[in-house]
Amino acid sequence: MKKFFLSLVTATSMAATLNISPAIAGAGHDHGPKYGGVVRELHNVAYELVAKPDSLTLYVSNHGKPVATQGATAEAVIHAGNDKTSVLLEPAGDNRMLAKGQFKVGVGVRVMVTTTLAGMPAAKATFKLK
Repeated sequence: MKKFFLSLVTATSMAATLNISPAIAGAGHDHGPKYGGVVRELHNVAYELVAKPDSLTLYVSNHGKPVATQGATAEAVIHAGNDKTSVLLEPAGDNRMLAKGQFKVGVGVRVMVTTTLAGMPAAKATFKLK
């Protein structure tokens, strides 16, 4: 175990010296928002929610590659103070799901999204809006 730990420390130090990311840190696995929303990852799938007063858009990707949403289902439950609103998101081409309407969004609002994609287990994610 001691040898393993020393090897790990040495490899990490060498990677830092050479300005490369060590594999244990998840190199090449970007979790940042690509569309200006909030990102959550479940089952190796990244969900990015972009919440606007007139629309909710959910973008879906797997290791940076778009995941087709045709045939997928999604429901968002918006919690804004004491208000609770449910809305269905519909596939909107490529890797997007969309709901149009009037939504309370902003700091302190939570949106719980349940998504079922073809061939994948259902995923539930909570997004805290900024």
